[in-house]
Amino acid sequence: MRIRATAAAATLTGALALTALALPTAQAADAPAFDKPAAASVFGSHAKSAFAATAEAAEPTVSNVTINAGKEIVMGTATVKTINVSLTASHAAGIEDAYIDLWHGTDLDHVDGYLGPNEDAATCTASSATTSTCKLTITVDPQVDLYKNALSGAWHVTAAALAGDGSIYANDFYKNHYVKRYSKLTVNASPEPVRRGATLTVTGKLTRANWETGTYTGYGTQKIALQFRKAGTSTYTTIKTVTADSTGYVKTTTTSTTADGYWRLSYGGSATTSSVNATGDYVDVQ
Repeated sequence: MRIRATAAAATLTGALALTALALPTAQAADAPAFDKPAAASVFGSHAKSAFAATAEAAEPTVSNVTINAGKEIVMGTATVKTINVSLTASHAAGIEDAYIDLWHGTDLDHVDGYLGPNEDAATCTASSATTSTCKLTITVDPQVDLYKNALSGAWHVTAAALAGDGSIYANDFYKNHYVKRYSKLTVNASPEPVRRGATLTVTGKLTRANWETGTYTGYGTQKIALQFRKAGTSTYTTIKTVTADSTGYVKTTTTSTTADGYWRLSYGGSATTSSVNATGDYVDVQ
């Protein structure tokens, strides 16, 4: 199997990961910058020089770059996830290989987060003589790769493709994709049972993964929806929206309905944190 030019970078990244594991949590947040490979270098000697590619043939065209089936990458404090990534590329000479990574930073000289592919080469399936869809996987370990909370939010996506004649497409800023902190939300409605038309008090707490401490901590001052679903139905209706306090604690009151049903709290998410619905708390109305 062909080994990419990224091998050295991968070795360095792995060393940094081991260093981060060996350090106390507070020190891990100060881990050095990652040596992310530039898109134009990932195919090594198999790619033509930029001049040769320009002089002899147009570069491949790339489309439909897909990360995690288009869904956010939501990470807790411990569970390791492997996500699928893919792209479609076309060239008159056909497509030989492709490359995708995710990275965090302002530019290639200031990279503080890097998620590279597991494979040395993509699996490319041709749909015609000129076009292929190429697939890779990326594994994310929150205890290694997400060493500080500031890594939550938008990450850059690198996309590259290698044509059969050595021409390449390379873009380190193809698009952005979100890596978010996993959130949890509890709910309790009381009293249970409740008299028809009486006051119902609903409490709960919103927490989210703290990648630096490996725990879940309160996420304050967020907008939380109080929702109700009548027993025997499948749809929740928002009754009101309230704001959690500085610790993520929510407390609100409402007038009980005339029907039995489920009360829950719902959080719509933010640029750094996933959305979440609490499990509905059933209340019997008498």
